[in-house]
Amino acid sequence: MGTLTAQMSNTGQAWRLYVVLYGETAWPTFQWDRTGPVPTGAERRRALAALGYEVAPGAVWSWTEDSRDPDDDSTEVLLIAAVTVRGQDGGAA
Repeated sequence: MGTLTAQMSNTGQAWRLYVVLYGETAWPTFQWDRTGPVPTGAERRRALAALGYEVAPGAVWSWTEDSRDPDDDSTEVLLIAAVTVRGQDGGAA
């Protein structure tokens, strides 16, 4: 039973959720066409299900800050959320 990481970020124009597939050039992605509010837990769960994934048992979303220019602390802050997921059948899809 394998797990993967799903991440969610905002490009400034839309919230995007994607499942990280190392070694792949295309990742499963879902996009909300809004900048706010942040997609709810239920919205994220439905988006993951639409992609064929679910939050792994016991996993919780974590948030981290990033910026477009890490060397300039006056640039806009980017929030990135991450959670461990698995395929809906209980394994990595």
